[in-house]
Amino acid sequence: VKRIPIGPYPRGIAVAPDGSSAYVAVMGGNELVRIDLKTWQSSRLGVGSGPRAVKIEPEGRYAFVSLNAEGRVAKLDLSTGAVKAKVSTGQAPRSLELAADGKALFVVNYESGTVTKLRTSDMSTLQTINACPQPIGITYDRVMNRVWVACYGGSIRVYNDR
Repeated sequence: VKRIPIGPYPRGIAVAPDGSSAYVAVMGGNELVRIDLKTWQSSRLGVGSGPRAVKIEPEGRYAFVSLNAEGRVAKLDLSTGAVKAKVSTGQAPRSLELAADGKALFVVNYESGTVTKLRTSDMSTLQTINACPQPIGITYDRVMNRVWVACYGGSIRVYNDR
């Protein structure tokens, strides 16, 4: 449908819940690219160094971005473009996933071998657990309330979210 120039090393992509915009993490820089899905025009939002993954909460007001180069996760207000908070979760945060209700964010920390659960309202750490060497992917099972973690070494770990 379209070819859109983004910049070096585009990684994570998230579409706003209302379908109006898409957001692309540009790992080779320090920005998210916002694409208006009606006009295909793009704009850039500064977020921090090495953005890798992006998730948008269910109401569409905030995006959460892993900043691989900084070792932190950012909370970005999509209406103003302002970074509301940045928190450290572990070394080399990579993939992100939201709980079904959007009240918790799960982050895999590649070099720490951990998974961190953050409260999305204030970005406080609720829990950090040892997962496996080099956790790389994560998803949330909304039916069983379980967190699935892909380990680079070739296994999957499944955790109950209680």
